[in-house]
Amino acid sequence: MATQNIPEQLIPELLERFKDEPVANPSQPLFKSCRETGSEIWLDTGDMEAVDRLITPEVSALTTNNTLLNKEVQKGIYDGLIKDIAHRFDALPPEKRIIEMAFLLNALHGLRLVKRYGGRVSVELHTDVAHDVDGILHYGQRFHNIEPEHFLIKVPLTPSGLLGARKLHEKGIPVNFTLLFSARQNMLVTLLARPAFSNVFLGRIGAYMKQNHLGEAEGPGEKTVHRTQRCMNTLREETGATTRLIAASIRDYNQLPLLCGIDVLTIPPKVAGDAIEKLKGPYQPMTDHDFKIVYEPGVATSEIQIDKLWHVTETEKRVFHELAGNIPDDAWELVDYLREAGIPDIFPHITPMEELYIADDGKIPKHERWADAISKGETAIDTLLNLAGLAAFTKDQKELDDRITGLIGK
Repeated sequence: MATQNIPEQLIPELLERFKDEPVANPSQPLFKSCRETGSEIWLDTGDMEAVDRLITPEVSALTTNNTLLNKEVQKGIYDGLIKDIAHRFDALPPEKRIIEMAFLLNALHGLRLVKRYGGRVSVELHTDVAHDVDGILHYGQRFHNIEPEHFLIKVPLTPSGLLGARKLHEKGIPVNFTLLFSARQNMLVTLLARPAFSNVFLGRIGAYMKQNHLGEAEGPGEKTVHRTQRCMNTLREETGATTRLIAASIRDYNQLPLLCGIDVLTIPPKVAGDAIEKLKGPYQPMTDHDFKIVYEPGVATSEIQIDKLWHVTETEKRVFHELAGNIPDDAWELVDYLREAGIPDIFPHITPMEELYIADDGKIPKHERWADAISKGETAIDTLLNLAGLAAFTKDQKELDDRITGLIGK
């Protein structure tokens, strides 16, 4: 048996262990009302019990990621399976063995979601390949080959992620580009990587403002996602781009009416449940609405440079278009190009100590650590949230990997 094909060869027999049957519920008026504004409805979970309750004809896809998959694996639902198949991976080096088994669990759980609910499912790459163009291409192709009609490959925003996603696009493999927090990041991704979907994690933007005592949580995330949608619409008209925008990291049911008109809303189960219970509709697209932002007294918007979340400068537009027409050969060349063009804050130089700070802070960085660098244009809020998000995914991926290691005893 070819070692690189172990997961693919095991999947058919493993699927037989689970008696997943299709689940369907009646139409949901709230979801239908959102759909009528032009917004596709996805559920942001891999929890089958939750999806069983919430799936309706209006829900067309599910999103999973390293964190959500880890939550399911930590329930123990795959423990027996992991122990039973561990010997099939014995010929692989230890680190490769864990990555391949994690890949198997991701693909298997994604296939179970497809079988049960019928829509598209986003599956995320192992965080070990986030900075590896060849690894992104290798595992992205394998995910696609397993379920070409339903899998979307999630690739995170890194320099290698941009180049790896572009290679997947060129092979006709649909990508859901993740961990984006601004209009400018989305413009860069749309032009260079050309994914099927990209996103704004709007809830984390609001959390950054609130937790760092910069302003109210309501407003900045919603403004960013709608300004990004306008940017994407312009790119479609001017360049023929086909990337669709996802409003992600929705934290509260009251946000749903404010997000109508965005291409896709991916909604966590609790938010979806609360919305069904408390909202009615009908709704209108909100893309032309300008959201008010309430800052804490004394906060200087010029110092926190919050407008970088929703404003793309003329320099950024020019450079991103140049990059799209002249794809760099490697990640370092991409980073150097941006810095030399006067855009150093999208992929800044981060010291090992700063990497530890980002990991320790969790999903929401502590603004005070970075305030000086932000005011100088050396980094930015969208960049910090991206780095923090990848660090959080890496932590959750390690928890999943450690569970596998503990179960196989090697």
